[in-house]
Amino acid sequence: MAVPTRRKSKMRRDQRRTHIKAKTASLSRCPKCQEPKLPHYVCPSCGHYKGREVIAVEEV
Repeated sequence: MAVPTRRKSKMRRDQRRTHIKAKTASLSRCPKCQEPKLPHYVCPSCGHYKGREVIAVEEV
């Protein structure tokens, strides 16, 4: 079985992995309160989803 003669450096390894990274979360605006929220999730500030109140959020 063939074995590499020399070890690859950390720089060469990291250059190969440049495209492997975390993506930023895409945010959308809540139509009710205009706060940023994750798409397809209940708005954490007003508790609405698809035009209706899903969870009751206390006013602080």
